Amino acid sequence: MNDLADRSFDREVQRTQHRPLASGQLTPSQAVAFLGVLLGFAAFLLWFLNSLTLLLSPVALLLAWGYPFCKRFIHVPQLVLGLAFGWGGVLAWAAVRNELDQSTWILFAATVCWAMVYDTIYAIQDKDDDQRIGVKSTALLFGSFTWLGVGIAGLGMLGCLALVAKINHLGIAYSVTLMGVAVILGYQVLLLRSKISGEKAFSLFKQHTWIGVLILGGILMGLP
Repeated sequence: MNDLADRSFDREVQRTQHRPLASGQLTPSQAVAFLGVLLGFAAFLLWFLNSLTLLLSPVALLLAWGYPFCKRFIHVPQLVLGLAFGWGGVLAWAAVRNELDQSTWILFAATVCWAMVYDTIYAIQDKDDDQRIGVKSTALLFGSFTWLGVGIAGLGMLGCLALVAKINHLGIAYSVTLMGVAVILGYQVLLLRSKISGEKAFSLFKQHTWIGVLILGGILMGLP
């Protein structure tokens, strides 16, 4: 859905001009057909889950569909991306526990903040092209204060994850891994205080894989 909506923009951006839809290797009708197959598989899988998850699932589709268009109208499309990705956590919680409690929404907020961090960094790669073609992003909105925006979002993420730990009585191992996450985020914020290249921004973006590994490992080790 994202590549379908952005194919005209992608042709104008150096980093994305060779994507299948942008380059013409894939036609829109072929992409729509493939999207239909993927949505069909997703709908099929839903029937194995509880009714609460089924009820919540259209929101995920709506967010995924709406995200690509947000960058045309609002300066914080990364926030909508966070909502779309974070809703996957809500669905997973509902699928496993058949309920939504306080921790669900705190984790959802943490995921939204996290997306604001890594996708703002990711958007640094395309700042010049985005500005030229009229695509909006938090990297453009924050400008020279990108480090501050990323830092605030990172603090929000860490705060939410710490609160979830307190509510669910996660052990010391989780707290230690969360400190590791804080060190990585702090390092990135310091680097962002100076102008960085697109290549460096992508390198920082990829470090968030390890942030995810740390969080998952901390949860698994910290469970009572």
